[in-house]
Formats: sequence, C-alpha cells, structure tokens
Amino acid sequence: MSEVTYVQGDATSPQGKGVKLIVHCCNDLGGWGKGFVLALSRRWPEPEAAYRRWHRERAGNDFGLGAVQFVQAEPYVWVANLVGQRGIRTGSKGVPVRYEAIDAGLDKVAAKAAELGASVHMPRIGCGLAGGTWSRVEPLITDRLVSRGIEVTVYDFG
Repeated sequence: MSEVTYVQGDATSPQGKGVKLIVHCCNDLGGWGKGFVLALSRRWPEPEAAYRRWHRERAGNDFGLGAVQFVQAEPYVWVANLVGQRGIRTGSKGVPVRYEAIDAGLDKVAAKAAELGASVHMPRIGCGLAGGTWSRVEPLITDRLVSRGIEVTVYDFG
C-alpha cells in the first residue's frame, strides 16, 4: 500500500499530472477569512463564493459537519470545501476540529476522487486554526484515501 507523500510547497499549486482535488477544512459558521482559505481565494474566487452560498442556503441543502462541497476551479483542478470544524474558537468544548466530521468528509472525497480519477492534495487539514493534531488526522487520510489507492500529497508551506 502506498503512503501519503509530503512536499514543501503551496497546496494551491498542486503538483503532478491529471485531475487534482484540493481538500481543505472549513468551519460550520460560514466564516471564510483566515488560514489556507486566503490562499485559495487569491488563486480562485469560485470556492469562497460557492461556500458562502452553500452556508447561506443551508436550510435547503446538506451544509453541516462532515459535508463536502466540490467546486471546479479549473478544467483539471477541483476544490473540496470539507466542513470539519465546529465554530472557529477554542473554548470550553476544546478546539474547533471535529475528527469524526473530517473522517466522514474524507469518505465523500474518496468517492469524488475515484469518480474524477483525481489525485488528492491538501495542507495538514484540521491542524492549523482548527487546532487538531496530525497524528489524529493522518490515519483518517490513510484509511479513507490511501487504502483505496488514491494518491495523496500533503503540502507544508515554507
């Protein structure tokens, strides 16, 4: 079985050939304004506009923890807005990351990647502003994606 590939670089400039699916973690409040999403918005306006519309119209759709919205940014690049954090602040209930939501979302990402024949690219989802730990997230990626033969590249900006 293959492993997750780690590279230094920018996940908004995914490497390799073919269709690429960029996955990142969003909050369940409709907020988009800090962290990796800023790099996404500098590159493409569509993922942010789609996420804000998805949240605004949530009464009539599947928006919520564990949901994923797939937005085509370029002919061979898709962005997966994965709702994997409750709120945006660390408080009495701990950090915002919700591992079970990331796990459920990655299952949907695996299905979409298989449908598109895409490789998956991401920063260390859930571990920045969401406050998660990579030792909890990486096994979810391995179980949901790598074990199904999906190529995964994780980008460490620097």
